[in-house]
Amino acid sequence: MTNDQLTQDAASALSEQERIRLEKLKALQNSGEDPYLITKCEASHRAQEITDKFDELEEETVTVAGRLMSKRGMGKVAFSDLMDATGRIQIFSKIDVLGDENYEKWQSLDIGDLVWIEGQVFRTKRGEISIRNAEWKLLSKSLRPLPEKFHGLRDTDTRYRKRYLDLIMNPDVRDTFVKRSMIIQTIRQELMDRGFLEVETPQLNTIPGGAAAKPFVTHHNALDLDLYLRISPELYLKRLIVGGFERVFEIGRNFRNEGMSTKHNPEFTMMELYQAFTDYHGMMELTEDLVVSSARAVCDDLKITYQGVEIDLNPPFRRLTMLDAVKEYAGIDFSEIEDDAAAHRLMAERQVPEVESQMTKGELLNHCFELYAEEKLIQPTFLIDYPIEISPLTKKKPDSDGLVERFELFIGGREYGNAYSELNDPIDQMERFADQMKKHEAGDEEAQLLDEDFVEALEYGMPPTGGLGIGIDRLVMLLTDSASIRDVLLFPTMRPLN
Repeated sequence: MTNDQLTQDAASALSEQERIRLEKLKALQNSGEDPYLITKCEASHRAQEITDKFDELEEETVTVAGRLMSKRGMGKVAFSDLMDATGRIQIFSKIDVLGDENYEKWQSLDIGDLVWIEGQVFRTKRGEISIRNAEWKLLSKSLRPLPEKFHGLRDTDTRYRKRYLDLIMNPDVRDTFVKRSMIIQTIRQELMDRGFLEVETPQLNTIPGGAAAKPFVTHHNALDLDLYLRISPELYLKRLIVGGFERVFEIGRNFRNEGMSTKHNPEFTMMELYQAFTDYHGMMELTEDLVVSSARAVCDDLKITYQGVEIDLNPPFRRLTMLDAVKEYAGIDFSEIEDDAAAHRLMAERQVPEVESQMTKGELLNHCFELYAEEKLIQPTFLIDYPIEISPLTKKKPDSDGLVERFELFIGGREYGNAYSELNDPIDQMERFADQMKKHEAGDEEAQLLDEDFVEALEYGMPPTGGLGIGIDRLVMLLTDSASIRDVLLFPTMRPLN
């Protein structure tokens, strides 16, 4: 038999199962037992609660609701596993309890059907906590069979496209998204406890600002106006600092029209905050606290393993300047390089790849960091003091030519957070925007556009401020040992099959 014939036979068997299930549904509807007419059927307990409180609930009557995941036994006694949002519990069904007709109907149910059950809690002779099935209702018919029991759902493309099946079949996936929610709740509560106000800013922007990224463009028909999906809420949040809100944060989606990888999705979740009267040192302390609190919420220990590598999240995290990182890992001391021309000569001597002629000394410093040092920062490290050329919204570092007060948090060779001492000088900001506009006009699609209203806001006075952004998706990846960003997004962006 050829592979094509095997595939055709498998497809025929699958459609046969679907036909049988549909016939069962029609028979129920014709007999006046349409499950879809049931509008409400509450459960008194959940599976995990019954297991945890068995001593209290033994021989008590409870109701549960969930999905049938297995069936065993064909005689007068049958065992089934029911799964709800908390886990599984065994259902014990007996013909002399349910009666011949009702027991036969129970046995005709299919794996995947959603049911409500009432019965007493007990422990079987084999020691398994179970519910005696005294009364039941079919709540929804599963017209398609679930993936085969023993092989489950493994194909990653199918898992991402049909996340509902992934959640049904793979308990570890369900656990990942429960932990994602716990991490977000932990960060939100930590900030509220510190006096931060949660706010919402526009996702449709007239000017894409706050980050170096290519935006998505859309069109508003009524206004006949092109708008951009936001790449960052930064400039709006800083307007609120000007307005007198001294501590603000937002957890929400950002959109960047760039490449996709195991670390990048076109839409992603960021936590971004701004705090008046502090600087990037204050942001380092806050970042440590947020990462550590999140880890404690979902991990057993602050020493975790990510993709086989042990990482110690116990504070304090290492502080390392970009200059020192490049010196340590690339053997190049940029503090001894006088100007752009000297930097280019050294890059040529060292045969540094992918150097572009228009790069400045500061841009070459960052280029060397990305090439030689970034992947070496395995343990949590605050990389501090960035070149001014790649930080157009950041305050200059006093007595340090060409550097700004900025840091990024690196763990496992990957960036997790970005923070500044925010630039609050409107004249300096306008000059930086002018430099960015020149880059944009020269073809740099990621350069920031001039936001005159933001500069005007700064002219009314913004206090010294620290700002921080943390990538929620990457943090969840780290704390759940997930290899790809798609593993922590319920519905990642995918190319349509057709």
